[in-house]
Amino acid sequence: MNERQKTIFLWIIISMILFAVLNNFGEYNGPVQRYSYSEFVRSVEQGQVSRVTIADQVINGETKGGQRFTTFMPVNDPALLKTLLEKDVVVVGRAPDQNIWLHILISWFPTLLFIGFLLWWMRQMQGGGSSSGRGGPLSFGRSKARLLTGDKNRVTFDDVAGIVEAKKEVEEFVDFLKDPKKFSKLGGKIPCGALLVGPPGTGKTLLAKAVAGEANVPFFSISGSDFVEMFVGVGASRVRDMFDQAKKQAPCIIFIDEIDAVGRHRGAGLGGGHDEREQTLNQLLVEMDGFEGKEGVIVLAATNRPDVLDPALLRPGRFDRQVVVSLPDILGREEILHVHMSNVTTDKSVDAEVIARATPGFSGADLANLVNEAALFAARRNKKKVTMDEFEAAKDKLTLGAERHMVMTDEDKKLTAYHEAGHAIVGLLVGNHDKVYKVTIIPRGMALGVTYFLPEKDKFSMSRAQIESMISSLYGGRIAEELIFGADMVTTGASNDIEKASELARNLVERWGLNDKMGPINYSSGEQEVFLGKSMSNKRDIADSTCKEIDHEVRNLIEKNYKRAEKILKDNIKILHLMADALMKFETLNESQIATVMQGKMPRNAPTKSKRGQGKPPVSKNTISKENLESS
Repeated sequence: MNERQKTIFLWIIISMILFAVLNNFGEYNGPVQRYSYSEFVRSVEQGQVSRVTIADQVINGETKGGQRFTTFMPVNDPALLKTLLEKDVVVVGRAPDQNIWLHILISWFPTLLFIGFLLWWMRQMQGGGSSSGRGGPLSFGRSKARLLTGDKNRVTFDDVAGIVEAKKEVEEFVDFLKDPKKFSKLGGKIPCGALLVGPPGTGKTLLAKAVAGEANVPFFSISGSDFVEMFVGVGASRVRDMFDQAKKQAPCIIFIDEIDAVGRHRGAGLGGGHDEREQTLNQLLVEMDGFEGKEGVIVLAATNRPDVLDPALLRPGRFDRQVVVSLPDILGREEILHVHMSNVTTDKSVDAEVIARATPGFSGADLANLVNEAALFAARRNKKKVTMDEFEAAKDKLTLGAERHMVMTDEDKKLTAYHEAGHAIVGLLVGNHDKVYKVTIIPRGMALGVTYFLPEKDKFSMSRAQIESMISSLYGGRIAEELIFGADMVTTGASNDIEKASELARNLVERWGLNDKMGPINYSSGEQEVFLGKSMSNKRDIADSTCKEIDHEVRNLIEKNYKRAEKILKDNIKILHLMADALMKFETLNESQIATVMQGKMPRNAPTKSKRGQGKPPVSKNTISKENLESS
């Protein structure tokens, strides 16, 4: 009998008792007056009594006015019955011991009922009667882990694509859960747990669900932030309760998402040894590998900040493996697209390989969003199938930003056109640079113009030549404004470009060791945030003179590439005018149309110019692709 059936059964019994009580004593409803025996006899002689019930020496009755009363007969009075009959009083007799237990029950029933209700209410508040497993308001120490069982919303490895190596790493866990004897008979032991590490949106949680789905075992899911509350000791209590529940369901899987919320390095906060998070982490360490075993319980956890986790949590015996779930390559992106496109009605012209090549740096979540946005575009356009045009529009929306219809003056549009043309021309001619994918002066997102560079293949690192080329192209827009409109007319539209270029230059000198004078030394190692790493304060272990040298080298690097971009635009001033005119005429130029402009010709097959108004000073967005931004 489950908890819900027990509760129903309890209320049925209570209802039956109440019904019996009301059925037996329903005739006496209203207040009861206690008479002395003399008053009772006087009332009978005066003809005021209409009905009495005699049980042993206890007399209960009712007057003709409806007043209930009770009295006690001190001695047996034979003349009383004769007097009652003479006065036409209805007399009811009962056996002396017939209702003794019922009377006891009646007198104690309200108290027992109140105590029972109080116990039931406290149990409900503690989550004892909750079928959802979430507990009630008083269940502070109960685990908030959600138990997933059965075939409902089951996830398998077929639903996980693009992370082949990560799937292979966790396949042994599935084999162990299906056939533990295969490992134990040879003396081997399955890893106690695995830490899934990777950027957001790469499928860490999905992979953990797939392990549980393939092994067909109970799956406990909880977030790292669910352990700690405002009350001291709650986190440690929830850890104990979670592992107690898991041991009862073994073999099973416990999945802790965003474990860095509770497992960060001890001593990083201001609470010291009394920090509630540290007490929770200590209990987690004990449960994962303490005196008591956890046979059949595998712990999986996910984080995108493995550098802040406590070393004791990562040692063998707790998390034996770190499974890296990285961004998918071109083949992985194609597999992921096939999975998500299977639920969308697509046209035959849709090629997942082409889309995968055009989306470097996209995570699995980004690709799922891309497919969904394409389907929404097709629905808005009243199409029956999703075509490549919708995928192209969706990709532009995600990478460049959504189109904005806003008022712009011809002067502002012209300045934006020269700004974006400057980015594109420098990017094309500087060398060691990603190809120009698209240039537009249509406002998108927070920018009034966008130049989008796309790498020809997946990139995992950058050379000094590539970084310097990116710095040159970032300054191309500002230089174009200065060449055409003069130094006094340069706008703030290049503020974001300057910020990115400065960051690249400083990282090249400080972090990446690519500067000849400063050498291969990391000068930024002390710049860590409190609470997120091992340091209690930000410190800089370099001399002031070294800081001056770093600033000097950063300035020289920027000036060098600024002059290089300036020379490129001065040598190709006619191309700059032509590309700006093409942007003013067509607003958007794709790769082939840009190539035509670079040959000194005006493109003829450019898209139709959209209807747009005239507005504010331009703010350019020189987009370098997600991969390069993450690398930098």
